[in-house]
Amino acid sequence: MTREEVLMDFTSRFNEDILDFEDKSNTRVYVNIKPEAIVRIGTYLFRNVNARFNIASATDMPPNIEILYHFIVEDINLVISLRVFLNRENPEIESLGKEIEAFNWIEREMSELLGITFIGHPDPRRLLLADNWPECVYPLRQDYEEWDEKADRTRGV
Repeated sequence: MTREEVLMDFTSRFNEDILDFEDKSNTRVYVNIKPEAIVRIGTYLFRNVNARFNIASATDMPPNIEILYHFIVEDINLVISLRVFLNRENPEIESLGKEIEAFNWIEREMSELLGITFIGHPDPRRLLLADNWPECVYPLRQDYEEWDEKADRTRGV
C-alpha cells in the first residue's frame, strides 16, 4: 500500500476514534485518539498494516499524562504516532502488552515512573525501581518530592 492508501484506510476505518490528525511531513503523522481505542488501533497497525512498534513514551503534562505510541511502516517510510491523553488523577488505559509482547517492558516502565495503570497487563511486576520504593510515589511526575533523605539521585532514579 502507498502512504496515501494507508492513511486513507486508517482514517476512514477509525474515524470515530480520531480526535485530531496532524500530517507533519512525508514521513510522520501524529494522530490523537480516544484512549479506549488504543488496543484496537495499535493492534490493527501492527497486524494489518505491518507497522513495527518502535517505542512509546509518556510525559506528565498537568492536568493530563500524555502517551505517544510510535509505529513505523517501513515499506513506505512512515512513522505513525498515536497520542492519548489520560486524566492525571486516575491515569489508566488498556494494555497493548496483552496483544503485542513488545509493549510489556515499556508499559511496566511507564507504570512505575508515572503511575499509569495498564489494564490487563500480562506482567505488572516492578521493572526499575527498588523494592523499598514507596507505593504511589512516581519519580517522573512534576510534583515528585524526594522521599529518602539519604538517597543520592545524582546518578538517576
